[in-house]
Amino acid sequence: MTVDAGKGFSLPSGPASLCFDKEEFMKPGFDVDQFVLECRRRVQLETLRDDLNIYLKILKSAMIELINKDYADFVNLSTNLVGMDKAIGHLTVPLGQLKEEVMSVRSAMDEAIEIVEQKLKQQKDIQHKKACLQRLMNITESVEKIEKLLGIHSGLSDHSEGGVTPTTGQLSGQLIERVATEFNKLQFYVTKSRGLPLVEKIKPRIANITTTLQFSLEGGFLDGLATNNVEILRQCLRTYALIDKTRDAENLFRQHIVKPYMEEVVTEDYIKVNGLEGMIKKILEFIPKHCKILKDVTSGVSGTGEIVRGYDFLVNSVWPEIVGNLEARTPTIFAPGNPDTFHEKYLLCMEFLCKFEKLCGNQGSIKHLREHSSYHTFLTKWSLPVYFQIRFQDIAGSFETALVTGFNNSQESTFQLMSTSVLWQCLHKCWKKEIYLPALSHRFWKLTIQLLSRYTAWLDEVYEEENNRRSELDKPMKTSQSASSLDRMSITPDTSRSASPSPQDAMTSSMTSSVNPPITVGQIVCLISDSVLLVQMVEEFFDTEIAPLLEKESVGNISVLKDCIKECIVNIEERQPKFQLFITSDIIKQCSVYLKQVSDIPRLYRKTNREVPSKPSNYIISLEKPLKNFLEEHQLESKQKADFLTQVFSSLTEQYITVTSDVLTSVKKMEESLKRLKKARGTDKSSDSNSHGMSDDDKVRQQIILDIDCYGNQISGHGIDKSAVNGFDKLLELAQDAKSAMTS
Repeated sequence: MTVDAGKGFSLPSGPASLCFDKEEFMKPGFDVDQFVLECRRRVQLETLRDDLNIYLKILKSAMIELINKDYADFVNLSTNLVGMDKAIGHLTVPLGQLKEEVMSVRSAMDEAIEIVEQKLKQQKDIQHKKACLQRLMNITESVEKIEKLLGIHSGLSDHSEGGVTPTTGQLSGQLIERVATEFNKLQFYVTKSRGLPLVEKIKPRIANITTTLQFSLEGGFLDGLATNNVEILRQCLRTYALIDKTRDAENLFRQHIVKPYMEEVVTEDYIKVNGLEGMIKKILEFIPKHCKILKDVTSGVSGTGEIVRGYDFLVNSVWPEIVGNLEARTPTIFAPGNPDTFHEKYLLCMEFLCKFEKLCGNQGSIKHLREHSSYHTFLTKWSLPVYFQIRFQDIAGSFETALVTGFNNSQESTFQLMSTSVLWQCLHKCWKKEIYLPALSHRFWKLTIQLLSRYTAWLDEVYEEENNRRSELDKPMKTSQSASSLDRMSITPDTSRSASPSPQDAMTSSMTSSVNPPITVGQIVCLISDSVLLVQMVEEFFDTEIAPLLEKESVGNISVLKDCIKECIVNIEERQPKFQLFITSDIIKQCSVYLKQVSDIPRLYRKTNREVPSKPSNYIISLEKPLKNFLEEHQLESKQKADFLTQVFSSLTEQYITVTSDVLTSVKKMEESLKRLKKARGTDKSSDSNSHGMSDDDKVRQQIILDIDCYGNQISGHGIDKSAVNGFDKLLELAQDAKSAMTS
């Protein structure tokens, strides 16, 4: 084991199989309990004990090696320490004397440092007082110099107005600039010397100087404006900037030039005579007429002469005065009571605002204008939420009113129903140039979505109401429903929803809580047709009308907005099949009545000696009449017509299969029963009256075969592929089985 002066003791290494790290013993915060706890998590206590014993032996061996290595030093340790106390005693006295001498030197140094610091502090105070004295001398000198330049003669310094001699007319531009330069220095010295008695005493004289200088500047500035003297204006503005009084110049221009003009132009009487547009035109004429020379001097638009920066007369002088007069003298232009008038005035004023911004000349000036408090005041004066609320009540109210009689006929040719027609008109109103305002684009967009959502909700309400009514009607009328009552339900699309109900409806009116009359098949067709057309037109309307307006307002995520429209369209499309089901169910009911006559075929041929059937039954001819009548009354699109016919024929085919199968099964059973009876009686076949012709049962089968063939021709006659009709192949199998079962 060795000792390192920098790192301390270095423990001997042990075998790699030890369950602990030997460096843990050398850590300052070594804790036995924590060490044992950590080791116990990895190994058993017995293993830990064995490893500790092994390492203990290693430590003992290392200690023995160390002692053997330095054995002589260990043996002579006590000998080497003999006389050490005397040696230490001899050193104590010299060290004490040295300590006293060091402390004495330190005390002397501290005293010297303190004296130097006091001297430095005194010097600093002297310099500060000297600087104050110099500033006071400069103040006195500047005041006397300015008074001399301005021709101010003061007797007692504490008379604030004593000896003021206005000499604005005699002061030249150079003299004013000299005074301004000196005045600027004076202000700096006064600021640095604030609170000193001399400054307080001399303040009245400074006030006299300020008043005289401003009086001179105001006179020169106004004279320059009156005579269009660019040099005088440039010197005055430069002087105002030099003494940090730019706002004074802008306020002076506002009070003496802008205010009288605006008070004459911005009045209700002027609007009555010339209109709002005429008043705005007159306001804008002020800028090139009265502000051009100032713009040339302060912005260098003309490109000649020195530019005096730091001024913006249009933003700080003209615009606040315009807004103040509009707000105080013409409050009627902001009134939202008449939305059409409000819309017209708002657009005129926004156009005026755009023109005013263009006259500002540069982006920096426009930015300052938009940040000006009067700019925000002007915008907030327009009660846009109130205007939108009035428009909302008009648009949404008219749509809600139309939904009350939503199935009434439309007065225009695009849509057939009042509900869809008014919805389309309301959507157009939202983005109509006479109604839409760019600042309300988000609100009109929301209203557009709300209108489409309300239409979807109305479709759901109509469906639920009609579905419940039909459910109630089917309960008591299920067994007594006839073809004539069904025929009365199929009327023309021109019949309004408010038409008188049929006798059957009157009988069942007490069973339903709805106050609306039933929806006719024609009305449902119109509803589906309108919704299909609406979906197409809404998507096109967004692309051609809505999107360009929103893009003009730099609205982002147009694709997201289009997705919203598509979602509304999908919601409407999802409602269409439910209403189509009403139509198909009505037509199917009317047609299926005739299928009941299939069961009468055996009665027509048994024991009646009828001729062999050669043409379809009357019922199969009548079966197609309700369908033909419907298609003649309502012009459906080709795809819509194909889907409708396929659905109707599929349902009729299923019913046809059921009744036909029952009849054929009954015929077969009857035939087998007669055979068994004849066999039991011993009757020979020759005794049958029909032995030389077709049997009654075969006549029944033949008639069914003819009817099925005619039914297939009817399907093909409507342009429908028979293979697309569900169950028709099974119906053909029944015909084939009937043909196979014939005995003659």
